[in-house]
Amino acid sequence: MVGLAGLRYQTHDLDLFGTPDLQGSVVLTQLQDEQAVLVSQFATIKAERKAAADAAAALIAQIKTRSEEVAKQREAAEKLIGDITDKLDQLIPVAPGKLPGGGWTPELPSGSDNITPRTRLMKTQVAEHFDLRYSVGCYRAENDGGEHPLGRACDFMMSSGGSMPSPDMKALGDGVAAWAIENGSKLGVKYVIWQQRIYNLGSPGWRTMSDRGGITANHYDHVHISMY
Repeated sequence: MVGLAGLRYQTHDLDLFGTPDLQGSVVLTQLQDEQAVLVSQFATIKAERKAAADAAAALIAQIKTRSEEVAKQREAAEKLIGDITDKLDQLIPVAPGKLPGGGWTPELPSGSDNITPRTRLMKTQVAEHFDLRYSVGCYRAENDGGEHPLGRACDFMMSSGGSMPSPDMKALGDGVAAWAIENGSKLGVKYVIWQQRIYNLGSPGWRTMSDRGGITANHYDHVHISMY
């Protein structure tokens, strides 16, 4: 834009005879007014941009603060859940018949379900801690050399009809097996069989079992828990 001094030089405020150049003055005034409007508009835009930047910065800070608060609340909730789980585990009762040296007194089956008191307690505790969606089978008369005919074992089914469990039921079976192992010393668990593996609490660690020829026979569809 041409400077004011330049405009004066080009338009001449006075003619050669000293008479005011009215037309030039009008043009100069108009240019000055237009320049003032442009300056005002620039100042407004600059202020609006600064206000928008400040608002964006404030919003980012607010989101960050809220994110930190949500993270803290999540951590607190997870800690609370962990504390509750620990307390529930501590509330698991010690089964009857535990000896001072760590062994267990023999028990006979009783009741309409024909299982031992320790087996019944274990079964009840599993049902309280997990959302079991299929049947639980304990006593059976067939003498297969295991604990079922003695009333000292239960099968917690994770599917039906001899089919492989779904991924979520497989995860549930993993949880039941791990829980039985973790709390076995309180409940009197002897061993756990799951997914063609056996965990003997007297000799810790999972061991692979030989193939028995089927999903159910290999314990892929149920968690087997045997008791002392």
